[in-house]
Amino acid sequence: MGFILSLVIAYVLGSISSGVLIAKLCKLPDPRAEGSGNTGATNTLRLYGKKPALFVLIGDVLKGFVAVLLASMLGVTGGLLGLVALAAVIGHVFPVFFKFKGGKGVATAAGAFLVLSFGVTLLLLIIFAAIVYFTRYVSLASMIAAIAAPILFIFSAPALAFPALLVAGLIVWKHSDNIERLRTGTESKIEF
Repeated sequence: MGFILSLVIAYVLGSISSGVLIAKLCKLPDPRAEGSGNTGATNTLRLYGKKPALFVLIGDVLKGFVAVLLASMLGVTGGLLGLVALAAVIGHVFPVFFKFKGGKGVATAAGAFLVLSFGVTLLLLIIFAAIVYFTRYVSLASMIAAIAAPILFIFSAPALAFPALLVAGLIVWKHSDNIERLRTGTESKIEF
């Protein structure tokens, strides 16, 4: 019972689109209709600047964090807790409240992974930051960190490796347009 309830809560929390809500609160255009059309922090940063992007990032991370933390408090453990993390990411990517058009799930996954393993999340953050620093491609850093997650979980918490693989697959799939732009050399770089 706790597991099913946790899945529902995680999906609903994931479906709360920080990007759309922050844009509305700041009286900015809907990010789904601007830039890349993504509701996440990177598109918000490019469109509206650092402050709205920071709030979107915090909101998206908190969704995953709270979803997995609540599930843990309800007694969900192991691989099932990893599936709760996946449900939060699915909610972010396909939000029921916003016509199933959401973000790419990276920040929400990071928040969920933070509860699953602080050490793994710290390593993923270092990988992400290093790739962004050297390439300035957030999309590339996001995908590589996502792919690294199940590998790192194999060594630290094997029961979480398969759910992390599913999360990574969803994140990479959501970056298919970015992959094409990286391939053709037209992907946008982040400015520091």
